[in-house]
Amino acid sequence: MKKIVLTVVAMLTFTMASAENENMNATNAYVMDVNMNSLARALSRSNEQIEAVKDIHATFCTEMLNAATADRADRVRLTKEAVKHDLKNLAAVLDRQQMRTYIGILNTTFNNRGISIVE
Repeated sequence: MKKIVLTVVAMLTFTMASAENENMNATNAYVMDVNMNSLARALSRSNEQIEAVKDIHATFCTEMLNAATADRADRVRLTKEAVKHDLKNLAAVLDRQQMRTYIGILNTTFNNRGISIVE
């Protein structure tokens, strides 16, 4: 009987640890920190654009972390809103080709991290 109880306790502990780890991985997927130097090279940004993009990206990171901590029902909506604000703000700073490149990078990042903006 003692072995059965210990086995059940061990299984419950393992299950809880796995569930906590999954939640942590889901939250980490929404961390959008990037190497700004690499992004600058990819987008061929001018020096004037660098600071503006840093500020816009900082806002985007904050909105994505808010989405990560929200419940599932609100997560997709908050993610959509964060992407919409990010693209709108960047459209004022970047030219058309830079926006295409950025959208491609953003889509690839979302796909690699399993983030969905489709309800």
